[in-house]
Amino acid sequence: QMRVMIVSQLIKHMHKTAFDMAMRTERSGQQRVIMSRKVVRTSKFRHVFGQALKADQCYDDIRISQMTWDSNFCSVNPKFVAMIVDASGGGAFIVLPLSKTGRIDMSLPTVCGHTGPVLDIEFCPHNDNIIASGSEDCSVMIWEIPDGGLISPLKDPVVKLEGHSKRVGILSWHPTAHNVLMSAGCDNVVILWNVARGEAVVRIDSMHTDLIYSACWNRNGSQILTSCKDKKLRVIDPRKGSVICEKDKPHEGSRPVRAVFVSDGKILTTGFSRMSERQVALWDPNNFSEPLNLQELDTSSGVLLPFFDPDTGVVYLCGKGDSSIRYFEVTDEAPYVHYLSMYSSKESQKGMGYMPKRGLEVNKCEIARFYKLHERKCEPIVMTVPRKSDLFQEDLYPDTIGPEPSVEADDWFAGKNGEPILISLKDGFVATTKNKEFKVIKSLMHSKPPASRSRTPPPQPTKIQAPSSLLLDWGISGLLKSRTILLAAQLTGMISNKPARISPIADTRLTLGLTSSFSMQVVNSAPAHRMSRDRTVSIQLMIVMARAA
Repeated sequence: QMRVMIVSQLIKHMHKTAFDMAMRTERSGQQRVIMSRKVVRTSKFRHVFGQALKADQCYDDIRISQMTWDSNFCSVNPKFVAMIVDASGGGAFIVLPLSKTGRIDMSLPTVCGHTGPVLDIEFCPHNDNIIASGSEDCSVMIWEIPDGGLISPLKDPVVKLEGHSKRVGILSWHPTAHNVLMSAGCDNVVILWNVARGEAVVRIDSMHTDLIYSACWNRNGSQILTSCKDKKLRVIDPRKGSVICEKDKPHEGSRPVRAVFVSDGKILTTGFSRMSERQVALWDPNNFSEPLNLQELDTSSGVLLPFFDPDTGVVYLCGKGDSSIRYFEVTDEAPYVHYLSMYSSKESQKGMGYMPKRGLEVNKCEIARFYKLHERKCEPIVMTVPRKSDLFQEDLYPDTIGPEPSVEADDWFAGKNGEPILISLKDGFVATTKNKEFKVIKSLMHSKPPASRSRTPPPQPTKIQAPSSLLLDWGISGLLKSRTILLAAQLTGMISNKPARISPIADTRLTLGLTSSFSMQVVNSAPAHRMSRDRTVSIQLMIVMARAA
């Protein structure tokens, strides 16, 4: 009996244990399902992929500058791509039309007005023909690039801005104000220029105690953000020259820090930890005590250059010396910064250019395009959202910043702000207004219209009807006659739309001049012979049309 009791108790215990394990397994399974639902985040950019263009669409045999400076070395807009190159006897950069791909001739004209190496270049957002350059010769120069590119070396700038005592390595145009440029140099000075007047209006020279790593504007240009070697991140009122807020040591490491404004006034920084690990962090300027998000990436030594797209909320991180581009999505929900994916290649990058949104191919679902600088070439890289439909994707392309400024320089320096003027990309960007003229003290330069992605409609064939009187002619012969004249009229319309290969034919009655042995003219004749003649003419016209096509 004791044995029976012991066995029964053991059986009960085993049943209870098995039941408890089953319940725990079921609960853990439910928790895993709930956690998986939380981890898998819905995003239309989860499957974004990068792809380099083919070799015939790259820019080859370019001697990229060997200067050790952490700038982009490249600037691009819907018309041109500019790259800093090696040059003897001073600094230079080249400006190429986007369509001029393939091997670049070494004798190509350059922009070569600086006496020292060029450190940074940037196209004006309000005029695609204007570009600014900063150099080791302590000057900033403004250049006008003619449509179609340079045909001879460009040595004389439109404006020369002098005010720095050391080399100028950072340039940034105001996003909404016309002819306002910010420059920062190794003299720890930030200068705001009225380019039209050629004068420095604001000079911030006592705020930064060491080398300035980066400087950028917020969306409407009412604030600037700087990172400095003194390990401080500053948000500055540019017109007052005062600090709005600052953060000490956004990253613990001693390597350079880069910072940009992102959505809702937040700030994204890239830097290094104490153990030299590369980091990316998101900050709320209203509460700098703790970062909203901090992620460690790898242990590479290259400085990460951030590029933020305000339309999609995607930020791209490109490291100099890296062979990859990481991209993240910035949202309003924790953890705020979400890793998407990474584009990798074999060769490292010496610089990177970022195309404005109005220069993208919207019919191919491009959301970003980079121009990667190699040792001897420039390679375009396209970021694409895979979509099956060929229709315009409104969720990918909200209204974006256009080239039209919203405020003049004098008004902005007086305290007026202006939000960016937005444009639609639904039918491709089409310029409807001309840029305002760009005036300087000693010269007057009329700006060119902004670059457009307008689509020229194909020529429509001329609609011509055969004379109705011919339809009343003699039976089948009249029908053949009318068809012959109609074919001749269609041939005339088709040839007149050809550019210059085929001379236009004026007379719709069409006198056929073939070879001497194969020539005849459409003439009226007796009804008895009309049918055979017109049939022959009709056949010969078909032969001529086939040859012309």
